[in-house]
Amino acid sequence: MSITRRRALLGAALSITLMATGCSGSDDADDGAAAPTTVTEADIAAALEAGGNLTVWAWDTTITKVAADFQTKYPKVKINLTNAGTGNDQYTALQNAITAGTGIPDVAQIEYYALPQFALAKSVADLNVYGAASLDGTFTPGTWNAVHAGDKIYGFPIDSGPMALFYNKEVFDKHGIAVPATWEEYAAAADKLHKADPKAYITSDSGDAGFTTSLIWQAGGKPYTVSGTEVGVNFADPGSTKFATQWQKLIDGKLLSPVVGWTDEWYKGLGDGTIATLVTGAWMPSNLEKGAAAANGKWRVAPMPQWEAGGKATAENGGSSLAIPEKSANKTLAYAFLKYAAVDEGAQTRIDDGAFPATTKHLAAPEFKNKEFPYFGGQKVNEVLAESAGQVVTGWSYLPFQVYANSIYGDTVGKAYLGQGTLTDGLKSWQDASVKYGQEQGFTVK
Repeated sequence: MSITRRRALLGAALSITLMATGCSGSDDADDGAAAPTTVTEADIAAALEAGGNLTVWAWDTTITKVAADFQTKYPKVKINLTNAGTGNDQYTALQNAITAGTGIPDVAQIEYYALPQFALAKSVADLNVYGAASLDGTFTPGTWNAVHAGDKIYGFPIDSGPMALFYNKEVFDKHGIAVPATWEEYAAAADKLHKADPKAYITSDSGDAGFTTSLIWQAGGKPYTVSGTEVGVNFADPGSTKFATQWQKLIDGKLLSPVVGWTDEWYKGLGDGTIATLVTGAWMPSNLEKGAAAANGKWRVAPMPQWEAGGKATAENGGSSLAIPEKSANKTLAYAFLKYAAVDEGAQTRIDDGAFPATTKHLAAPEFKNKEFPYFGGQKVNEVLAESAGQVVTGWSYLPFQVYANSIYGDTVGKAYLGQGTLTDGLKSWQDASVKYGQEQGFTVK
């Protein structure tokens, strides 16, 4: 869903304060600083029986019913569900609360790319204390890796964004365009479409940090390396080069619609066929159904185009976790809610409400895979998306200051979309600026 997509416009304030507060803590056991070494299942059951108040910060609307059902099942628990803002707005509010030492929620929704910053700053709790390691294999490899830092686990995945090709079949059929299986074929389709109809484009892209890193990820790139406070940034690696070379062809050929994503104009283009494809995360179906209703029955889903013919590699785009702030006053009860929402009954509730699962059990369920989508002409869309989830390239890392890095994307890589230099130039500029910032914040950066 759109609520899970990556946000490109991200402020720097969070990164600056995270490092400054990374070693802060409290001597008060109630704020979580003196957490026990282990918490047993009996302890968790006792916490549920005793009840109490939980404050949950989440913008994902599927959490609403999960919270209501949880309170019905455990009537002694009262949940205060708050939308403190989406993405960066919430992160800023959360960091302000942590810094002030007041108003800190017990549970917070945090996107995968932002979680490393909170983890490094020790602002969120290691869930191993509560036996989280026993859930290994419960989630897809990509999402499970995203909530880890070494052996520590800092959140539970609640959704995922394995990527696929969403395309307007009516537009493709009208112009005799075959579904592209490779990025070379995708570029050829872009050229054929735009020549046939100058008002139509293969896709829109005015520059997006999350999309760029996802394509580099799929290409096998590993521009970021992280080991504690030692990080590396290298956008000259083979995966980054593949992306920059191939995508530059589309920019040079003026084959990308300049319409900005998630705007009314963008949805109009998706509805009227002037934007013919999206290569994006598995949370997209409900967005198309609601935002581009005019194209009902016209869209389909196919595997993500490959960098090499015959390949089966994908990447994640978007997705988020639920984490427990280190200074939560009720961590054990909060963990019970996390497990309910991400693993137990709440996971199915969210899927029924349109979320794409991060759990292997739900992805493999026949009722999930066999669901037919009228908007997509009756196609069993989840078959394609579930297969993509198992093909995500492993080994990807985000910077522990990725929120800041994404915030400067427009001033670096983004210039290439305006004809101010190439993507290669922009990636080098992004690299240099990220290195400089990391060093200023006390990281050892190469």
